[in-house]
Amino acid sequence: VQLQASGGGLVQAGGSLRLSCAASGPTLNSYNMAWFRQAPGKEREFVSKISRGGGSADYVDSVKGRFTVSRDNAKNTVYLQMNSLKPEDTAVYYCAARFPYPSNSLQTVAYWGQGTLVTVSS
Repeated sequence: VQLQASGGGLVQAGGSLRLSCAASGPTLNSYNMAWFRQAPGKEREFVSKISRGGGSADYVDSVKGRFTVSRDNAKNTVYLQMNSLKPEDTAVYYCAARFPYPSNSLQTVAYWGQGTLVTVSS
């Protein structure tokens, strides 16, 4: 599975961005999908996940109410809509595939995409 993340950029605080993660190879609906992020000087952390069929989703507390994860299995693409962005959301965002849904640990992820940089200015 190859994952291609896109949609990052520079935005002012309070603004919005939508990240996309397109998959090639086996169809995306075989896998739970997630977004992680890594800020400068920090460890990579879980942001959001969505189950295979899209019926379940979860978020880290710091983004609840601001970020929304979704998927379009027909397009083999997962999205992360990010609203009300804050400077502390600045990070490289990574999409991830194939992990046990209860887990938020990056150690359980089988496939990673390359990152897309999100920079939020104050």
